[in-house]
Amino acid sequence: MRIATRESPLAMWQAEHVAESLKNRGFQTVIVPLVSKGDTDMRPIDGTRQVGLFTKRIQQALVDDEADVAVHSLKDLPTEPDNRFALAAVPPRESVLDALVFADNSPHWNASSSASGSGSPLACLPQGSRVGTGSTRRLAQLKQLRPDLEVLPIRGNVQTRLAKLNAGEFDAIVLAHAGILRLEMTRLPHQLFPLDEMLPAPGQGALGIEVRSDNPNALRAVSRLNDAAARLAATAERKVLSELHGGCLAPIACHAHLDTSDQGTELCLNAIVMSADGNERLQEQARVAVTPDDADLEVAAAHQLGTLVADRLRANGADHLIRTVRDDS
Repeated sequence: MRIATRESPLAMWQAEHVAESLKNRGFQTVIVPLVSKGDTDMRPIDGTRQVGLFTKRIQQALVDDEADVAVHSLKDLPTEPDNRFALAAVPPRESVLDALVFADNSPHWNASSSASGSGSPLACLPQGSRVGTGSTRRLAQLKQLRPDLEVLPIRGNVQTRLAKLNAGEFDAIVLAHAGILRLEMTRLPHQLFPLDEMLPAPGQGALGIEVRSDNPNALRAVSRLNDAAARLAATAERKVLSELHGGCLAPIACHAHLDTSDQGTELCLNAIVMSADGNERLQEQARVAVTPDDADLEVAAAHQLGTLVADRLRANGADHLIRTVRDDS
């Protein structure tokens, strides 16, 4: 099984993780590292370059028979359907949280607050601090929490961003907690945002493993790596993004999870759409019962839930907010 991936350290970790999982199920694997446009174009992501920036080259490897399997960060994978590909698996999900990361010798870092998990990560930053992020979603939530912050664009892989942070270009940067865990960088000075302060991107913390839709052998092999709970949550979140035609640029955040009680299992979804300056925020929540014994019914329920929440957001003006952000870019 030839596994296509980007060359960044985090992407390579993800591909090697998938390779190991396949090896444990009896398959031989080889990694095919590739360079995506998103790895070479360091300009801020705008409305002309956001869709498929990190994924198109990897998908093309499937089309050109350079690879049998493509491994993506699911939050980077466009939601528009492409019949050439099948999303064969979403493995168990890592942390969905975002982390505020400080320089190694930062005077603002409060290790005791991090250890206790108390207080907002932003509380220790002085007025007007410079915070780096490449995400409009994070920018909008940061500005809502702390309008005084100077939120600046940052691009590059995790190591590149950390180098810029430690060079003094920023007082702090925001990274996905999943990447910190996967790269075993837990010693980084960082503090996690609670979900009520920073809602994640659709699919954050999850991997998306694609194969060609006309490759049944690869589909059967990779589907063994699928995790039902992760797939359902990601399906609902990505359905919101798809229905709102948001792409990577829009400040859309979602979090879905399974809630099991004596009454049964429900899929719960919380989603927001914001203006880029953080001054306007639309939020909707809903839940739907799922049937653990029927995968097709569960997926249909996840689509139904995502559509319901997206429709409610649109009824309250989500299209206008998303259009405003696109026009400003």
